[in-house]
Amino acid sequence: MEKLYIVIPVYNEEANIKKVIEEWYPIIEKYNGNGESRFVLIDDGSKDNTYSIIKECAQKYPLIKAITKPNEGHGATVLYGYQYAIENGADYVFQTDSDGQTLPSEFEQFWDVRHDYEMVIGHRSKREDGFSRYLVTKVLKYTIKFCFGVTTIDANTPFRLMKADTLKQNLKFIPEKFNLSNVIISVIYAKKKYSVKYIPITFRQRQGGVNSINLKKICKIGVQAIKNFREINKMLKEIK
Repeated sequence: MEKLYIVIPVYNEEANIKKVIEEWYPIIEKYNGNGESRFVLIDDGSKDNTYSIIKECAQKYPLIKAITKPNEGHGATVLYGYQYAIENGADYVFQTDSDGQTLPSEFEQFWDVRHDYEMVIGHRSKREDGFSRYLVTKVLKYTIKFCFGVTTIDANTPFRLMKADTLKQNLKFIPEKFNLSNVIISVIYAKKKYSVKYIPITFRQRQGGVNSINLKKICKIGVQAIKNFREINKMLKEIK
């Protein structure tokens, strides 16, 4: 049986996390890999009761792995989760976020085509998270085209299913604790011409709490990312 690891980075989500766990846990139960699949929730140094809630849920749901670590940001926490999944023998790694914006009901269509693609990624065609977020996605698309010469439909979607072996081969290209780790993974797969499928998904409004990333922070991350993109592109130019 194939082992699925669902990776969710979590920061200050006490308003959402219990419901998100309840919504997503049936997925890991269904694809439990003879009991070896795991639902990995990584608390990124939350300042509220998030981690306590995760630990309480872990007592109820045996396939949950509850992890906490110092705050490093979303991208670094995603990378931490990917490394954890790979080190523990995952066959497939799926990542989504902890704010309740994605729908577990849309997962199965990804799983059904997992053997045919190195990555299956969501295209946020039905977005309810505001114009500023939509604008950031559009700007990112053109920035990627300018910096790397590849086209990605929706590079940063937090709804992606990846073959663990392929992911393992490519994590070496990503700087440690990089903020836009999912973006770079999408870029690498495009540069290497891996088989990638985009499937339209629903993207709801945040289901509770306050987003820790505002427009000012997004701009700051974007400026730093362009600098990092240049360095990363030097490595990627060596890819044949």
